[in-house]
Amino acid sequence: MLQFLSTAQCFGYVAFVLGVAAFAQKNDRWLKFLVASESLVYTVHFALLGNPAASASALTSGIRSFLAMKTRSAYLAAVIIAVNVGLGFAFAKNGAGWLPVLASALGTIAIFRLQGVPMRLVLLCSTLLWLANNILSGSIGGTLLELTIATVNIATMLRIARTAACTDSPGGI
Repeated sequence: MLQFLSTAQCFGYVAFVLGVAAFAQKNDRWLKFLVASESLVYTVHFALLGNPAASASALTSGIRSFLAMKTRSAYLAAVIIAVNVGLGFAFAKNGAGWLPVLASALGTIAIFRLQGVPMRLVLLCSTLLWLANNILSGSIGGTLLELTIATVNIATMLRIARTAACTDSPGGI
C-alpha cells in the first residue's frame, strides 16, 4: 500500500516541483540546471523506494545535466552513457530495471548533443520511459511529475515553435 506522506514520497513531490519548473523554461541553461536538481532529488527518492537501478540512473542524469551546462562534448556524453549502462548491468534485475537506464541514455544524448525543440522531443521520449518506471515503482510524485513534464514540455515546444514562426514570418506578428 502506498503511503502518501512517507519520506520516499515526499522526495518525489520535491522532484515534481523541480521538474515542472525545469520544463517550463524556454532557456536551455535553466532547463539543464533544474533537471540536474530534480535528478539528484530523484536519486534519494528511488533509493528510498528500493529501486537501485532508477536511483543510479537518476544520479548519472543529475551529474550529466550539471556537466552539460559547461560542455557539449560527444566524448563526455559517450562516457556518461557507458557509465549509465554499466550501472544498469550492476543494478537492473529485470526488463523494467532497464527503463530508467534507457531514459537516462536518451536524456544524455538530448542534453549534450541537441538544442531547442529537437532536444525537448528526445527528452519527451525519456520522460515516457521514466513514467513507465515510476508507475512500476509506486512513485506517486514521480508519476505525476512525468505526466506533467510531458504536458509542459509539449506546451513549451509549441511556444518555441510559435515564437520561431512569428519571427520568421514577413512582417511578424
